[in-house]
Amino acid sequence: MPLLASRLEGCVSLGQGIPSFSTPMHIREAVWKVMQDESDSGKYSLGPGLPVLRRAVSRYLLSERGVEADPESEICITVGAMEGLSAAVLTLVDRGDEVILPSPNYASHIEQVLLAEGVPVFAPLDETTWQLDPEAIRRAITPKTKAIILCNPHNPTGANFSRESLEAVVRLAIEHDLFIIADETYDFLVYDGEPFCSLTSFPELRDRLIAVFSFSKKYAMTGWRVGFIFAPGDILDHIMKVHDAVAICAPRLSQHAALAALEGPQECVEAMRGFLQARRDLVFEKLERMRDHFSVIRPRGAYYLMAKFDVPGIDSMTYALKLLNEARVITIPGAAFGPHGEHHLRMSFGGTEAELVEAFDRIEKWLLGNPFGGNHTNLVLES
Repeated sequence: MPLLASRLEGCVSLGQGIPSFSTPMHIREAVWKVMQDESDSGKYSLGPGLPVLRRAVSRYLLSERGVEADPESEICITVGAMEGLSAAVLTLVDRGDEVILPSPNYASHIEQVLLAEGVPVFAPLDETTWQLDPEAIRRAITPKTKAIILCNPHNPTGANFSRESLEAVVRLAIEHDLFIIADETYDFLVYDGEPFCSLTSFPELRDRLIAVFSFSKKYAMTGWRVGFIFAPGDILDHIMKVHDAVAICAPRLSQHAALAALEGPQECVEAMRGFLQARRDLVFEKLERMRDHFSVIRPRGAYYLMAKFDVPGIDSMTYALKLLNEARVITIPGAAFGPHGEHHLRMSFGGTEAELVEAFDRIEKWLLGNPFGGNHTNLVLES
């Protein structure tokens, strides 16, 4: 959708998950100092990442998660969480293996399973809360099931999965000898003082868990492309084969930025969380004014929501394309997130308050103009 929007003028985005904030100055200054002082700053690092950064990640996991992780054998620095997730899936999944995905689910997880020639199997979330439904996951398990992928807090729904539901899924994984790939990109972004439950907090899962983390959203570093994997040493050995084949290593300067992020002041994280909670409340208030057109479950984490619509004969792609062409507002069709995302639009509230106000004002004005009258056959743009 952003690519399509690039061919139009004056679009405002509720689409791609990019936070509006600049990378904090102390991170940028640290990287500038490295560029000035270290002649090797433009070279490859070791494949698993800079040793000093892996040690810092190990300390972070111990202090924040209570998990002891060997920086030499259980941590790899990756080109964002996306590369880490892709490497994990390509390591575990062979042709025909089934991978269970809660639905709606992050679209790239679906694509990663398909890239590995696996079979995505969708287990619906509870549509009244967007919480995990462990019984739906149990019903989805077959002899071909290899893994479960869980993103928490959840993209695209904004859910913050409960410890009780995660415990039930952990028991299923152990009972059926399955791996869990945990995408904890938004682990810092939970609202209203709610607790966050990390899958690293279940010691019984340790030998079958691959946990993937990102610096992108927490420190406004989406363009730096750096994250990390925490996994058992014997599994990480195999993940490293994929990592070496597709990336060699994460960008060295980005690793220095990640080190500065971990070891520097954390007030920037708290400030971003406060701004994003306020933006969530603003967006929810805007959608409340359009309750005749959309129904929404209040996000508890991340910075996304799924807005459900009920327009006979209109699917999510048609709706999103009409919004783009006619209102110049970018959203993401819910069908991109699996079968249970249809008849929804994913909206991101990572943009500035001014951008959000403009986007929802445009949508409200557009809805008042009877947007679903007339012919819908000429909406699709070439991609």
